[in-house]
Amino acid sequence: MPDLRPGDRTVRIPTLDISHETERHIVIASGTEEVYQGHPTTLLMPDRKRMFCVWTLDHGGPCGPLKRSDDGGLTWGDLLPVPDSWNEVRNCPTIHRLVDPAGAIRLVVFAGQGSDGTMHQSHSEDDGRTWTHMSTNGLSCVMPFCAIVPVEDGGRLLGMTNIRRPDDPTETLSNILAQSYSADGGLTWNDWDIVLDIPGCKLCEPELVRSPDGRQLLCLIRENNRAFNAWMMVSDNDGVTWSEATQLPASLSGDRHMARYAPDGRLVVCFRDTAEESPTRNHFIAWVGTYDDVAAGRQGQFRAKLLHSYAGADCGYPGLECLPDGTFAATTYVKYRPGPIKHSVVSVRFTLDELDAMGTIGNAQN
Repeated sequence: MPDLRPGDRTVRIPTLDISHETERHIVIASGTEEVYQGHPTTLLMPDRKRMFCVWTLDHGGPCGPLKRSDDGGLTWGDLLPVPDSWNEVRNCPTIHRLVDPAGAIRLVVFAGQGSDGTMHQSHSEDDGRTWTHMSTNGLSCVMPFCAIVPVEDGGRLLGMTNIRRPDDPTETLSNILAQSYSADGGLTWNDWDIVLDIPGCKLCEPELVRSPDGRQLLCLIRENNRAFNAWMMVSDNDGVTWSEATQLPASLSGDRHMARYAPDGRLVVCFRDTAEESPTRNHFIAWVGTYDDVAAGRQGQFRAKLLHSYAGADCGYPGLECLPDGTFAATTYVKYRPGPIKHSVVSVRFTLDELDAMGTIGNAQN
């Protein structure tokens, strides 16, 4: 049983602030007084120039919007054509480039629910030019797959997300972590295996990070009851078994973590900050440290406020990509300005060299 004492709520590393530097911002989809643009994820293609962004209309609402950038996220084209069935599914779509054991490559978009409450998916076999209709993969869920990683030397894919606790009539809005494997490149998935269920917790939106030596998987986990910090666990056998979960330090406590490695080997994690005593609580931030920092429960090197939310905690579901020159493109939904205009999809660009330099001149909130 995990230690259920409350974790340390104090952020003990510096927090930089680049949220006011609007020259870093790329608006992918502007909100209006009527239109709320929400919950994006991104995919950087192997040429490290083409990037896709998929999102919803309204909070967890219908899917459908999809755009492509051909210059690493600096500019974006018009909305791409997709089947009408994309508008019939909802909730926080995710986009992945998946390879099957025979080497066939597909882009796959997963959506949280269709009308039957199951996860739906659509795929493209021509790099996103055309897409299949959304269809169920048979898995009941809350979120679609938040993370998918190849395991067994590419023989299978491991997907993880949060679901309701089966056969629990007393807690209808429970959240527990479950995983599934695919042996055909993501076209079909086996039944759920429940991997984490902690009493008193609502566990959501897992992110999977492979260690630099490739031997370990790290899972970062949102805790939606706010009684604890966010959680983490590790696997040394590609998800067959997981360690006991432990709470993350306050510096990493947040929602919908998304992680990428920098060219120098450091780890960057973007998320909605939920730490109780954080100077950037409820805003969109980046954490910078190392894989070993996370695995050892250390606070890390520093954090940076990326975007200011004018709607409290309603922000921060991100995409995160690292470009060949070391530029990070961190994309989220956010109420970008005060007033009646609703949420937009906005990307923030930065390098660790820039943030390192800011840290040396004392531009920090704590």
